[in-house]
Amino acid sequence: MATISNPHADAAAAAAEAGTPAFSPLYQQIKGLILQSLQAGEWKPGEAIPSEVDLAVRFRVSQGTVRKAIDELAADNLVVRRQGKGTFVATHAEQHVQYRFLRLKPDSGDEFSEGATQRTILDCRRQRAPADLARLLALRAGDALIQVRRVLSFDDAPTILEDIWLPGAAFKGLSAERLGAWRGPTYAMFENEFGVRMVRAQEKIRAVAADAQQAALLQVKPGSPLLSVERVAFTYNDVPMELRRAFYCTSTHHYRNELN
Repeated sequence: MATISNPHADAAAAAAEAGTPAFSPLYQQIKGLILQSLQAGEWKPGEAIPSEVDLAVRFRVSQGTVRKAIDELAADNLVVRRQGKGTFVATHAEQHVQYRFLRLKPDSGDEFSEGATQRTILDCRRQRAPADLARLLALRAGDALIQVRRVLSFDDAPTILEDIWLPGAAFKGLSAERLGAWRGPTYAMFENEFGVRMVRAQEKIRAVAADAQQAALLQVKPGSPLLSVERVAFTYNDVPMELRRAFYCTSTHHYRNELN
């Protein structure tokens, strides 16, 4: 006796393998399957993904279901629609998203430009993850970490002092020399050279007074007000891939967020 396949059941089973609950709406299940392909590197940042028609055939669902899934991915800044060209995997190399996670803005109202940004790498070294950092990065205590300390200056004024921790396994070969030689956005380097794309971030912010070391590196007086910002950045499927702890000088800048 021939077996009749149920395409919706097939999609639900595949979505369950991708970590999407089978009781989710069908378009959410398709979104999960597309995310799984993005995470696996089937389509690289900047590359076109298959058309809605092709994806509908692949997942055996309607084109409307695929369109709704892609609409959500576009709203999440994971893909970019280009009129008449198709849908592309979003990338931090694009000008309008180069500073997507940086909420510090000049008081002048101008946006940061790549030419006005200077990065000074103070340190880049491997270490074993202490328990607190391992927990934030979903690692085990003692796993390899890479720590980077740097100062970001805008128009030659030191503005941000930050420490960055990255999983050593995912960023093997990262060095101060490679960071210093890279001229584009750091997240674009992570995409191009390590295959890691940061897609969302969580931040904690508090006001602090600059200690002596922070004051020296940011060229302010000890005790000057700074914003302390802790950011965890995630790649696809909510996998944490970066921890940043930074101190922002706000004498000529302000933190801006948009709430909907």
